[in-house]
Amino acid sequence: MSAQTFTVNERVLCYHGPLIYEAKVLKTDTWDESNTQSGVVGPHYFVHYKGWKQTWDEWVDASRLLKFNETNIALQKALQSQSQAAQAASASSSKASKAQAAKDAAGAGGRGLAGRKDGARGTKRGREEDEGTRKPEMKLNVPEMLKVLLVDDWEAVTKNNQLVGLPRKPSVTELLEEFKQYVLSQGTSTHLKDPKILLPTIIAGLQTYFDRALGANLLYRFERPQYAEVRKKYVTGPAVQVGQEKEMSAIYGAEHFLRMLVSLPQMVASSSMDGESVALLRDYVNELLQWMVKEKDRIFVPEYESASIAYQNISRS
Repeated sequence: MSAQTFTVNERVLCYHGPLIYEAKVLKTDTWDESNTQSGVVGPHYFVHYKGWKQTWDEWVDASRLLKFNETNIALQKALQSQSQAAQAASASSSKASKAQAAKDAAGAGGRGLAGRKDGARGTKRGREEDEGTRKPEMKLNVPEMLKVLLVDDWEAVTKNNQLVGLPRKPSVTELLEEFKQYVLSQGTSTHLKDPKILLPTIIAGLQTYFDRALGANLLYRFERPQYAEVRKKYVTGPAVQVGQEKEMSAIYGAEHFLRMLVSLPQMVASSSMDGESVALLRDYVNELLQWMVKEKDRIFVPEYESASIAYQNISRS
């Protein structure tokens, strides 16, 4: 992607945080060590985001730009769908937390301090928070191959009425264990910080987050009947023995896990993680994404399954 070039007045798509927006190239320049403003050298482009104030115009390097074409527009929509699901889940959680806080304050004689009013805010408005209150930003380098898989995944489910066959092999649990062994096998050649100490915690955290996020954040509407059946079969159904329930990370695989990984920056932004923890997580997840590219032919399903007419009718009801 960095090899692509863009011209003045070209209509483009540009990453801003975890999402992609339409923009226009206003100026171009090539930065070197003597004049770089970001530490990155090479071609840079001054862009204006469509519908945004000029105060958001900025210089970006080629890695943040995409050609304005059908494939990249589909990627933009796929990321937006994941973002909207995450925002809905976050808003629901926030509402429940505030209700509990109000209940606790009332129980304590109403002596609690009134919290700041946090209504649902538009994406653009949210970026206009003061610099001093901005949370640490987690920037992921999603490989081009995985972006293509995200688009294919989105189209298969939302356009072609197809599903990932379950249970998946390897599962998310197995993928994470394989990645753990891969990193540890690198020994001192890895650039990751303290993998023997940090890796088990990060792996456990990603698995736990996947189990909690799947039903709320990661599914397209068309997949929900399948999810309900999976939970009935492995978690809540009468045939499931107590203590033998399975987490969703043991059922789902790389397709849904990738959706979670590209949604992490937004999740982290709404968390209480400090800057150092965000940087560590970023480095490990970027390494995980690179490993997934190497293993893509093995870990991603080659073909999605076409849903039956009966299933399609249920999903629309």
